[in-house]
Amino acid sequence: MINEMGMSLLTLAVSLPSLKPPQCFVKDVTKCAKASTLQLAVFYGALYTLAVGTGGTKPNISTIGADQFDDFHPKEKLHKLSFFNWWMFSIFFGTLFANSVLVYIQDNVGWTLGYALPTLGLLVSIMIFVAGTPFYRHKVPAGSTFTRMARVVVAALRKSKVPVPSDSKELYELDKEEYAKKGSYRIDHTPTLKFLDKACVKTDSNTSPWTLCTVTQVEETKQMIRMIPILVATFVPSTMMAQINTLFVKQGTTLDRHLGSFKIPPASLAAFVTVSLLVCIVLYDRFFVKIMQRFTKNPRGITLLQRMGIGLVIHTLIMIIASGTESYRLKVAREHGVVESGGQVPLSIFILLPQFILMGTADAFLEVAKIEFFYDQSPEHMKSIGTSYSTTTLGLGNFISSFLLSTVSNVTKKNGHKGWILNNLNESHLDYYYAFFAILNFLNLIFFAYVTRFYVYRVEVSDSIDKLAKELKEKTVSNVVNPKD
Repeated sequence: MINEMGMSLLTLAVSLPSLKPPQCFVKDVTKCAKASTLQLAVFYGALYTLAVGTGGTKPNISTIGADQFDDFHPKEKLHKLSFFNWWMFSIFFGTLFANSVLVYIQDNVGWTLGYALPTLGLLVSIMIFVAGTPFYRHKVPAGSTFTRMARVVVAALRKSKVPVPSDSKELYELDKEEYAKKGSYRIDHTPTLKFLDKACVKTDSNTSPWTLCTVTQVEETKQMIRMIPILVATFVPSTMMAQINTLFVKQGTTLDRHLGSFKIPPASLAAFVTVSLLVCIVLYDRFFVKIMQRFTKNPRGITLLQRMGIGLVIHTLIMIIASGTESYRLKVAREHGVVESGGQVPLSIFILLPQFILMGTADAFLEVAKIEFFYDQSPEHMKSIGTSYSTTTLGLGNFISSFLLSTVSNVTKKNGHKGWILNNLNESHLDYYYAFFAILNFLNLIFFAYVTRFYVYRVEVSDSIDKLAKELKEKTVSNVVNPKD
């Protein structure tokens, strides 16, 4: 509903004469009439409303979708393995529609229709969502995730001097029946992050939730913390994604964009990222997984971390190719004397296609695996927070990109140097900047390989129960064959 409000406000802001500045036809935009306080308030209010709505819906909708599959039903569990592939496919298919049809409508028909159509589409999607609500599988809310984690940390700090017993059975935990009543599951103790175990050490002092936690609560907090190094390793590739609509597009403005009589908009090359991702997701889900299953016996073909690692390798390759392409572009610019003038370089814009296509390929591996990893590895009652880990990296990537751009620009201008990043790209050294990114990606890949060596996957509840059932069955058979006296 918040997104619908934001889109409605945005549609009004570009439609009603009283909510938009008067049209300006002069070349010097500084002489145009400025937007009023009301117009700015409505416009930015719409954007911030959309930001809040998106922040609430993105991690939750994908979580609800994945929760519709029953982990204890073999067929549904198998289908769940492909859910995030097709979830991402649907998201980027919508992006492709927006980047092609809607942009064309906005440029050639009008902004009113260009924004009214997605507003109407969002309204229809809300109606479909509400209509399907009675049929969804709902999980009972278990309270605030942040409160549960805060209690563990506070309790551990309060008992920082209390020794942890060597036998984990002496730690505080509820009976399995108590969890069964709440429709949840007990998590066994793990030897990692031992400091937090102090939170479930029983003492004679007050046993409030802020001084004594169960082993399950401590293990939930441990799991969320164990994923943080993996989260950090995704910041750099998210920063690389920010280059698609910034420096990559700006490179395109310096090249020959003619395709016959048609002039290609540089921003339209981003569509190749989307198309590449869509194609790769289909090939991955339908062919790659089935081929790898024969060798690895893993239902996913390869593990989620291995899939993310392949994406990180491709990101490094992208920046190496981008640096080489830019170096060649600058060489041609010097040969044709268009460096100082900033004129068009006589090279086709399609020389940039490899870096755009590979970016989509990298996303098919990394971005899909990232959202599935943080969902899959989060405790049962913390799935939404886990999924928000994935979306958080995208926002941070844009901030890091802006920080690196300004920092590198300022640092390389010192001591009388021109700098690597100037308004005139023909005088710049984006090839050095991309080479810097290639090194950054390589170092991040090493960091990722290091932290994944120590990562232990969360045991799925269904797998634990299957294993327990198998052990009980074997024990029963053993007792029948070798009955005790």
